[in-house]
Amino acid sequence: MTAHTTTDVLIIGTGFSGLGMAIQLQRSGRDDFVIVEKAEAIGGTWRDNTYPGIACDIPSLMYSFSYEQNSKWTRAYSGGREIWDYLEEVTDKYGLRDKIRFGLELSSARWDADEGVWHATAANGDTFTARVLVSGIGALHIPNIPDLPGRDEFSGSVFHTAQWDHSVDLTGKRVAMIGTGASAIQVVPQIAPKVGELRVFQRTAPWVMPRPDHPISPKLRDIFERVPAVQRAYRYAWYWFLESRAVGFNGHPGVQKIGEKFVQKYMKRKIADPELREKLTPDYRMGCKRVLLASDYFPTYERDNVHLVTGGVERFTERGVVDADGVEHEVDAVIFGTGFHVTDSFQYLNVTGHHGRDLAKEFEDHGIQTYLGINVAGFPNLFFLLGPNTGLGHNSVVFMIEQQAKYVVRLLDEMDRRGVRVADVSKPAQDTFQKWIQDKLSNGIWTTGGCTSWYLDSHGVNRTIWPGFTFMYWWETLRVDADAYRWGHDAQVGESARAKEPATT
Repeated sequence: MTAHTTTDVLIIGTGFSGLGMAIQLQRSGRDDFVIVEKAEAIGGTWRDNTYPGIACDIPSLMYSFSYEQNSKWTRAYSGGREIWDYLEEVTDKYGLRDKIRFGLELSSARWDADEGVWHATAANGDTFTARVLVSGIGALHIPNIPDLPGRDEFSGSVFHTAQWDHSVDLTGKRVAMIGTGASAIQVVPQIAPKVGELRVFQRTAPWVMPRPDHPISPKLRDIFERVPAVQRAYRYAWYWFLESRAVGFNGHPGVQKIGEKFVQKYMKRKIADPELREKLTPDYRMGCKRVLLASDYFPTYERDNVHLVTGGVERFTERGVVDADGVEHEVDAVIFGTGFHVTDSFQYLNVTGHHGRDLAKEFEDHGIQTYLGINVAGFPNLFFLLGPNTGLGHNSVVFMIEQQAKYVVRLLDEMDRRGVRVADVSKPAQDTFQKWIQDKLSNGIWTTGGCTSWYLDSHGVNRTIWPGFTFMYWWETLRVDADAYRWGHDAQVGESARAKEPATT
């Protein structure tokens, strides 16, 4: 039997974004909200990814809400389970479980201009009416599994790192790891000692720096718990260290060259074979693709049972996979470490805005266009958290999520002050923001570094990364530019907004 729910704010997802939004609503005195979660537990990415060796590549002290520090981190770079435990504790502390509808995946959402509300429908038929719709689904939730010929013919096990099949025992098996991205370089060192033979299929070599991980002593954790200001000071220090890395990503390639030389020297110490070392050395500038952290990845190739295959995979056979050179590799299991649908993830949305505008079609026809990565013109009262062009290559995305959730509350407060129900960003404001951000990105390493990455859409335009310091984003979202929006009781009310160029730093 289906159910209908009416609420002021409908939040999608229970990862950092969804939970962070709910907490900010509570802190502002707003309690009329509902969270829908497709799974039966909270956690988002950190619930779904359970592969061996899963860990964060951002220091633990930065990978948390600023207002909810965790004194229990056991390592400088936390494993996936610890991060999931942190989200569980935050959920319980703020009493959010009663607000969550588990096992519900929204299949569509439609804006009703006459009523000034969103009508959303879940896959099971449940419906929701909400004045405000907040998407906290993020970008890393739809596994990207290449559609290789012959997959149905393969007799072995096949799964993606984000859908790890724990029923498959890899002990003594011949295993193919397809991909050398962030997940793959964590998995490879973990499974290499137990499998019989491991073949890693690399299409493009990643830049991999050693991961400066270490245990956080019980004594220091005790100090963090008793004197939170000490932990806050550590967090500030990490923030500014990570923030400094943005210099090399934004038009200062000389900084990246220093990092490249460091990695090349590091590789010489870890890999004796010069031919193998050359294959593992990227042919593009550091930062063009995501820079990865792992201290045990390169040494793994010194094992006799680990083999690097360059060029990628062309097709499956019944007994294994065929590489780009036409060589068949017989294996018992294939693991895809091929990342996620990111810039094309919006094609999976069924969101209809003002005048029947289809969000997925608009993004496909005109490119992914937003204002601050949060709003889209013609889709009133719709907010994205960790949306387009707000991802990071140098610092913690949790910082960005926190600023966005606070911004949504500020915008709701502005609606209340004006006595209106609806806010829709103007097209001129959105266009100006897009011009500014793409001009910035054109000088960044992601565009000039000589690679193709998941940061770019099918037209080669970067729709993923924030091009600059995160404190610039903090400044841009610190207040609502009322002139950038149209205000009213439906999307047709309000005067056209003037475009405002974001401040530069």
